[in-house]
Amino acid sequence: MTEDQQDIEATTLLAHPTQLLIPQLQPFYDAVKPLSWLLIRLTVGLMLLPHGIPKLLAGVESTAASALTKRGIEAAEPLAIVLIFLETIGGLCIALGLFTRFFAAAITVEMMVISYHYLPKFGWTGPGYEYTLMWGLIMFAIALRGGGPYSLDLKLGKEL
Repeated sequence: MTEDQQDIEATTLLAHPTQLLIPQLQPFYDAVKPLSWLLIRLTVGLMLLPHGIPKLLAGVESTAASALTKRGIEAAEPLAIVLIFLETIGGLCIALGLFTRFFAAAITVEMMVISYHYLPKFGWTGPGYEYTLMWGLIMFAIALRGGGPYSLDLKLGKEL
């Protein structure tokens, strides 16, 4: 096998490392593939709203006291504003694919901080950290990938 043939074979394997069990489904998968990123973005963005809206309605002082001060986190009121902003505006923006990388990266940091604060209480074997760790890693993947094909970022032609 020549070097060119090896390059072509390697490229083909990277593009399609597996074969479909039912090859006739290939057109369907090709058609819906761009929708998968939209589904992920909508899900994680909108799933933040049930966490952010109650904080927004409760107010900054209440959120600072209940979410931050009781855990020993200082500068609670400014951080409460950040949490409310990320979990409402950030969640909506991720769902829409607007400023996707910025908000996903910021929420990644938020989720990693929350995960870290669960560790002293429960350790790696106790409950709590895995949920925020999972969401942080999903947000990290979104930050790496961007808004995808059905995003306002793409429509605007600019990303942060």
